Amino acid sequence: MPNRNPGAVAQDWEPVVLHKARPKAQDLRDPKAVNQALRTGGQVQTIKKFDAGSNKKHVATDLNARKLDEAAEPAALERVSVEVRQAIQKARIAKKMSQAELAKQINERPQVVQEYENGKAVPSQAVLAKMERVLGVKLRGKVVHK
Repeated sequence: MPNRNPGAVAQDWEPVVLHKARPKAQDLRDPKAVNQALRTGGQVQTIKKFDAGSNKKHVATDLNARKLDEAAEPAALERVSVEVRQAIQKARIAKKMSQAELAKQINERPQVVQEYENGKAVPSQAVLAKMERVLGVKLRGKVVHK
């Protein structure tokens, strides 16, 4: 039988070092990767952003837009006129309806009818049309002289 151990065996290999690829920037921001780094005690960088969480990108533009709106449009919106308020109240009382009943028939909230009768509402043609249909009274088309 041949001798398998002929003597000292010499290795002439050079060591090979394998490096792990660096993670991409997008992978570092991934919530799973951040949680994994926190669990293993890895390095996590935290940056506080200026105005984070606010939806303001151009503050100066917003201010200029508001000034432009105030200059171009009157500050007070037109409210329901006294004639329309009285017409709604008279027609509703003549039909023996409460504000809640009228609101239910026109598919609006009772608060809407109350605001129209108190003169606090900004008139909507759609709501006035519904009220005209239910009450049988003309509420739109009047020319208001100031």
